[in-house]
Amino acid sequence: MNEWLTAAITEPAVLVTVAIVEGSGPREPGARMLVTADGQVDTIGGGHLEMCAVDVGRSMLKGAARGEDVHARLERYALGPTLGQCCGGVVHLAFELIDPALARVMSSLRKRQREDSWRLSAIDGMPVSLLLDADGAIVAGADEAAPFGPAFPAIDHQRGTHVLRDTAGRRWLADPCLAPRAHLLLFGAGHVGAAIIRMLGELPCTVTWIDERDDMFPQSIPANVTVEATDAPEALVAAAPANASYLVMTHSHALDQRLSEAILRRADVGWFGLIGSKTKRVQFERRMAARGLPQDRIDAMVCPIGVAGITNKLPAAIATSVCAQLLMVWEAQQAAVQGAPVRLVASR
Repeated sequence: MNEWLTAAITEPAVLVTVAIVEGSGPREPGARMLVTADGQVDTIGGGHLEMCAVDVGRSMLKGAARGEDVHARLERYALGPTLGQCCGGVVHLAFELIDPALARVMSSLRKRQREDSWRLSAIDGMPVSLLLDADGAIVAGADEAAPFGPAFPAIDHQRGTHVLRDTAGRRWLADPCLAPRAHLLLFGAGHVGAAIIRMLGELPCTVTWIDERDDMFPQSIPANVTVEATDAPEALVAAAPANASYLVMTHSHALDQRLSEAILRRADVGWFGLIGSKTKRVQFERRMAARGLPQDRIDAMVCPIGVAGITNKLPAAIATSVCAQLLMVWEAQQAAVQGAPVRLVASR
């Protein structure tokens, strides 16, 4: 997740951002990649569009090496007529040379990946790169913003990634870098849990990975995963944020039972999956009902887990199935809140 931001790039690079998409495009506004003289990190969708973007980025790097003023540009690509891609839409790409100001913004952004932020970069005129927090306060680049006074543009936080003009007519790229909305508590560091973690490390979510056996966790953990080695996992259920998702797959059925009951006693569970067979579900349901858990919450428990039609029991196959299920759940939850008022305010 966010390879363009977390990659250890030490050579000159250009940041490419999908700024506008009209009609159908290979990636959504806000998709990003880095282009260097010999490589690239992340993707804006592949194909001919990406090849053209790499060429433009490398042309900018060559120009910068010659001392040319190439800090930023905005290019329009008609995918069908110009590039021969079947998407058929029009994509506008923003190209930004990573100068010291943008490097500072990216450094600040790396520290704020679990907080909402907005990048604001001038496309025309003097180079300006700013980072704003959720309330519009400048986190990085305040000195650069000062000379603009009343011409400094206000972001429309309802629009997502977009291009706007200030009072002087200059174009700016407004680019949200929002914290992942999906959070998962995964109980169990066995083979399936580890396989799920590897996949979720590439997806827009945060994960708390929990097991009492500290030696079960691998040396390398994805940046969006927090490890909790504890013999009191129920306490983490109690402390979890509202509408979190839960996956229970520990080494012990008795622990699975305790965790399941703790989860279902909460009224604000976003989704809960329990690894196991239909027989395990029936046994757990009977015990939960006997202990007074509401039937509607018991019914909401997903067990067996995974998308229908995949029967392969290899850990990687189970992980693929479960991650696909989680993506469907999270996208449905996001769609349900689309159009709701956004907490972010204008950056004035």
